[in-house]
Amino acid sequence: MTEGTGTTGPSTAASLAVPPAAGRRRWLNRRHRVAVLFLLPALVLLGALVVYPILYTVVRSLQDRAGDDWVGLDNYRSAFTSDRTRIAIKNNMIWVAVAPTVATILGLVFAVLAERVRWQTAFKVAVFMPMAISFLAAGVIFRLVYQTEPELGLANAVVTGVGGLFDPSGDYVGARPADEELLVPDGDGFRAVPDFEPGDTAALGLLALRPDDLPESAGPARAAGPGQDAIGGVVWLDFTPGGGGERGVVDGEERGLPGVRVEVLRDGSVAGGATTGDDGSWAVVGLDPGTYQLRLAPSSFSEPFQGFNWLGRSLVTAATIGAFLWIWAGFAMIVIGAGLAAIPRDVLEAARVDGAGEWQVFRRVTVPLLMPVLLVVAVTLAINVLKIFDLVFIIPPGDVQDDANVIALEMWRVSFGGGNDQGLGSALSVLLFILVLPAMAFNIKRFRSEGP
Repeated sequence: MTEGTGTTGPSTAASLAVPPAAGRRRWLNRRHRVAVLFLLPALVLLGALVVYPILYTVVRSLQDRAGDDWVGLDNYRSAFTSDRTRIAIKNNMIWVAVAPTVATILGLVFAVLAERVRWQTAFKVAVFMPMAISFLAAGVIFRLVYQTEPELGLANAVVTGVGGLFDPSGDYVGARPADEELLVPDGDGFRAVPDFEPGDTAALGLLALRPDDLPESAGPARAAGPGQDAIGGVVWLDFTPGGGGERGVVDGEERGLPGVRVEVLRDGSVAGGATTGDDGSWAVVGLDPGTYQLRLAPSSFSEPFQGFNWLGRSLVTAATIGAFLWIWAGFAMIVIGAGLAAIPRDVLEAARVDGAGEWQVFRRVTVPLLMPVLLVVAVTLAINVLKIFDLVFIIPPGDVQDDANVIALEMWRVSFGGGNDQGLGSALSVLLFILVLPAMAFNIKRFRSEGP
């Protein structure tokens, strides 16, 4: 530029000739290149660890067991015609229908309770603590919890403890007849072989009972003397502690069995009954002439309730879902508790001022405001349920594992657990991926709709 003339030099003119839009495009392109450069390591890892395995699994599902030949959709046909796969799909449907719903409800209940208890932090820690335990360790724990013997398994210990309050066991469990020609087992009770008529006396002796285990009220045995319209007798422990005595005969040192229900039957129907006294005597009066049968009712001899076979074929899936709920209820509580804390308190107070009770506030205000959070929790748990593997692998015993089978476990079993058919295993993987996709898409859509 010449001094004083006001003209511009070549460089200045060239810079002024560049349109502003082109400058912005160069600036944006430069920013994009920098962004791609920073994202490149993550994109490489994403491609290597996610995209490539997905594509390879789809391709592998179209090949045979060894991966040498193409078989098309044969693996998918085999998967859907296999009884084990159908059971796995059915069990996955049960898991999806039950586990996320119950876990979300428990999380909601725990979240509401956590706001009302004094030791809120300790309560939340106790409920959330199972999340710190691996699924493998949780499976081992619940395998022990579900032991059948009440002395070993916590579940049956609780069940039998409560059940014993409503259905106590008999006082003479384990008793057996002293004379097997006179008494024979009849369910949990006993039945007399010969028939009796009014005026007869029946001496019904039992063995296999410890004298020390008899009720404290048990006294020396004595048979009741019935009248002409009655049948009576004695039920006693036919055992003399000091030895001696005659089998089938009431000796002086032998004790009666109080509280045994004796029923008199005619043509299969109960015609009368009596309960033995402290000396074991009993009598049923007011009987018509004819022959009758005698039965010792099972209530005095029934075994105590031993609980449930939690890991049997009928309950194994429900028992495994129980272990899942123990772990994930804490997660649901924390997430729902965060949503509960975000609810404006003035809305709840306004409902109370308008006369709503606590249950109405919870049902008509709290739950509707929490519905987005509840849906996210339920869908997230549904995704985890579809991929459930560890608990189903550890908890069910080997002989019932087929009944508790799920898709992820079946995929592992046919691929690595002895089947060595990775073509079929890949097909099951693709099936599981397709089942998970709708839940993932739903969650992503909700996250975007709630974003800024």
